[in-house]
Amino acid sequence: MGSVIDGEDVVQDALTRALAALQGLDETPALRPWLFRIAHNRALDLLRGRALRRTESIESAMDIADEVVADPLETLMRQDAVNTAVSRFAELPTTQRSVVILKDVLDEPLVEIAALLDLTVDAVKGHLARGRGRLREINAQASATPESRPASRTVTRYVALFNQRNWDGLRALLADDVKLNQATHPLRTGRTDVGMFFSIYARSEGVWLVPAWLDDREVIAVFDHRTDPCPGYFMWLEWRDGRISHICDYRHARYVATDAELILAHGGGGLSEAAPR
Repeated sequence: MGSVIDGEDVVQDALTRALAALQGLDETPALRPWLFRIAHNRALDLLRGRALRRTESIESAMDIADEVVADPLETLMRQDAVNTAVSRFAELPTTQRSVVILKDVLDEPLVEIAALLDLTVDAVKGHLARGRGRLREINAQASATPESRPASRTVTRYVALFNQRNWDGLRALLADDVKLNQATHPLRTGRTDVGMFFSIYARSEGVWLVPAWLDDREVIAVFDHRTDPCPGYFMWLEWRDGRISHICDYRHARYVATDAELILAHGGGGLSEAAPR
């Protein structure tokens, strides 16, 4: 997906669909290839700009990947892909991106990749070679140290109010129909229900926020303690007419930030006191 946020949405959707589909199966399929097929199809749907399909062809996800011992040369060839920032894959054409990730990141056999993408093995090899070459060019052109960007006024205000523990001020920013997403928790809707979100954080004295950027999206880095060298997770907000319409908090899904190229913003207020860049 080129974004850990969009990727997490695909994972959650795929797992929901898989759980529903399993109830109608007489036998449990080989889960790894089956789940991956569902997730990959979901990702392609989004990349093509289409709405998510309501049904999934379970039979299409029943292929089982053969176990293959990694060749030392192949291992070396995979390093560029494995060490590449998630966002840079978005610069590859969709098919090249799929082939490179399937082979070099997930180590799927060429035959299985061909079946998954409805290509010949020779076509997969061609896309792999071109994708690897383009990825090397992208990595060579990319700055070793990503440039920091300024924070918006809205996010700067939110962060300042939070760090001041001005919970009433934050609640005043909520839209009447605001929604709160917290991974493992049920969706909260409405100012009253979402307002409880700040009551929970009021009990976490050390938490400190800093404006940040992730995959060209403005987010908020969350430090468990103000003196921590790195943020523990992040959250992002959607705004409508100057009010917060959606909060997505990854406090309970910290793995999403593991491979994220999170860049702290400059000029966000209190940044230099929060953590080194």
